[in-house]
Amino acid sequence: MTPPEPDLHPLCNSADLAEGGLACPFDVRYQGQTCRAFALRWRGRVHGYVNRCSHVAMEMDWRPNHFFDLTGLHIVCASHGARFRPDTGTCVGGPGRGPLIKIEMVEHDGVVFWRSQYSLRAIEF
Repeated sequence: MTPPEPDLHPLCNSADLAEGGLACPFDVRYQGQTCRAFALRWRGRVHGYVNRCSHVAMEMDWRPNHFFDLTGLHIVCASHGARFRPDTGTCVGGPGRGPLIKIEMVEHDGVVFWRSQYSLRAIEF
């Protein structure tokens, strides 16, 4: 699949991200470091973040690719319980120290893409 724009990177099929379901993991280079990231669907839109809590820089999923709390309303960090809005990454409870690092996501022709940014790049193989 050819991306519709040069700074977009294909991630998965749109149908792979169910509303409030499992996230799709991927790797990125963030500020020169290789990091895990994830995309999930919430209220019909795809949102992406670096998988790093703003409280302590550790991965947040409580089981592989599970990020939502039991209510399905917030992303929750499994280590310390910080809660974040799925659409903005804003911390709404717990020990978080600011928002999650947002990754712009685009859906086009049934494919989900993530967008490179100044400090966020694709991994080179």
